[in-house]
Amino acid sequence: MLKSISFKFAFVTFVTLFLLLMVYIIPKENQYSLSLLRRQQLEYINVDERGEVIYLLDTNNYIAKTNMLISANAKTIEAKARELLEILIVRNKRENSIPMGLRPIIPFRTKINSINYNNGVIEVDFSKQLLEIKKEYEEKMIEAIVYTLTSIDGVDKVLISVEKEPLNILPKTNIVLIGALDRTFGINKLYNLKNIKDITKVTIYYLNKYHNHSYYVPVTKYINDSREKIKIIIDELSLGPVYEPNLMSFLSTKSRLLNYEQQDNKFILHFNDYILADIKERNILEEVSYCIAYSVFANYNVDTVIFSVNEEIIKTVIKNVD
Repeated sequence: MLKSISFKFAFVTFVTLFLLLMVYIIPKENQYSLSLLRRQQLEYINVDERGEVIYLLDTNNYIAKTNMLISANAKTIEAKARELLEILIVRNKRENSIPMGLRPIIPFRTKINSINYNNGVIEVDFSKQLLEIKKEYEEKMIEAIVYTLTSIDGVDKVLISVEKEPLNILPKTNIVLIGALDRTFGINKLYNLKNIKDITKVTIYYLNKYHNHSYYVPVTKYINDSREKIKIIIDELSLGPVYEPNLMSFLSTKSRLLNYEQQDNKFILHFNDYILADIKERNILEEVSYCIAYSVFANYNVDTVIFSVNEEIIKTVIKNVD
């Protein structure tokens, strides 16, 4: 009898403990799965938030580089191009999602009649409303279109037509557009020439901010300077806003480019300690490294920029699609 009672007691105790254990374990497993799911979603959103590169007009009338999400269904080059161009049109349906301080530049009611892509060249035919742009924005509009479309992977050149007629000359500024346009067309052009000798064209990326939103502004400069472009880039960025109003560079005036070398697709820059934001932490401000890296990518055919201080690699920036 005692054996039977003991057995029943042990069995009930075992079942109770087992059920308690299951109740304890199952919520933990569910919680873990939910936590993992949330983490995966956050990683996916973070990747997507980078979006596609687009060039819009800022409050200082510079064409500025930023990123915007586009539809997940826009997988072909033509589909991406159409969606990005639609964002560039004034009063478009996505205008409220454009970062503060930036705005579209293509005139209201402009239609995209057709887009065709073939072997690195994208052809876009616009409606006649494209030519209703104000004179002071005419060239900048072309810059925004060219730089936005050539940010798409696979697009090297852009052919623009209006109502099926090639746009060979801008009617208000009389600027000639020769054939397919690429980034040699320049952007936010600045001419600082004293003579016609030793003219160098160099594109330099600066930083700008509107409230809490930061973005980068490329400026193509035409100057009398026969030095290597990387030396010009560093010198220009170290001058900061004193030289270039409404644009910023956080590169210290004491920063010195000691040496540089190009190895295949890599550009290695050797600096003194003054490029560091914190000597103990051995780090470089993102704003500094990106202004330099974007400028290098704009002027050299490389996809990696390596920052070195005292023979120590501090940071590496890899080129994205843009």
